[in-house]
Amino acid sequence: MNPPRPLRLASYNVAWFTALFDDSGQLLNDDGPSSRFEISRAAQLSALAAVFAALDADGVMIIEAPDTSLSQGRSTVTALENFARLHGLRQSKAVIGFASETEQEIAFLYDPSRLSARHDPVQTAYVPRFDHPYRQDLDGDGMREQLRFSKPPLELAVEFGGQALRLIGVHAKSKSPRGARSPAEWRRFSIENRRKQLAECGWLRLRVEAHLAAGEALIVMGDFNDGPGLDEFEKLFGRSGVEAVLGPDGPPNLQLYDPHAILAQGPGLTTARFWLEPEQRFFEALLDYIMVSPGFRGGKWRIWHPVNDPAIAQNPALAAALLQASDHFPVTLDLPL
Repeated sequence: MNPPRPLRLASYNVAWFTALFDDSGQLLNDDGPSSRFEISRAAQLSALAAVFAALDADGVMIIEAPDTSLSQGRSTVTALENFARLHGLRQSKAVIGFASETEQEIAFLYDPSRLSARHDPVQTAYVPRFDHPYRQDLDGDGMREQLRFSKPPLELAVEFGGQALRLIGVHAKSKSPRGARSPAEWRRFSIENRRKQLAECGWLRLRVEAHLAAGEALIVMGDFNDGPGLDEFEKLFGRSGVEAVLGPDGPPNLQLYDPHAILAQGPGLTTARFWLEPEQRFFEALLDYIMVSPGFRGGKWRIWHPVNDPAIAQNPALAAALLQASDHFPVTLDLPL
């Protein structure tokens, strides 16, 4: 008898997915320009369909999912389910949590024949829901400033094969000093953005500790816009946002695990690829993670990199699709539940 098929989860940041749909959630499958440089909307949609089919995941945490906007009548769920239906994907149901202030949502697209998922936000006496403000001392001056997530994490209650899981989808604040007009501004913006990114990760860590202390099976996944050793400012603050969420200094039962975070300095471990116009070259970074509670360490992680993954590099069609679809590459986790 064949062993049961493992649960496969994916985290995938799809660059400006919302630009591929009109306000009614219909696909803009035409030659108009997408938000990807010199790639049409039809080409990006085709590439995305190929990537989603190749992933063959039971559930995909989509970062930068299509926009939900009451004023414009846009619906993340409608757009994603239309995308899945028109491309024959088995991940046919979508769920989101609190809508973002931006046009980039966090959504979960999944196969309803394999699992169920519902938005299930949590709050405690000391830690508010992710759509509420939270007061923290961001700059060490002893005064607590009000912090809000521009992209509130998506908290899901998931059931698979009779087992209950908690999933949290994350799109942490970017540390990029956009708009800086001088070296001094570049440094100031970088420090301010890192403070906010670390504060978001600290808030998330409090939620993680509550779930782990309760003995719940937990997976935290998404784009953290950070990683161990990623930039010089980590020395100033002592740790990365990724390390803040993992909690490596805590008791073993309160730690999360992602092998890529441990091997972050190793060769080939990158999940995103950006063009640096002033330097006329690409920059790659490890930004996307799937972190698991202690009971899931036996899983199998994979970064779907078009060059560094040998199996994908030998599949020119899939490698090309990954490069066209987004500036991030998917990460998958297979769990033999």
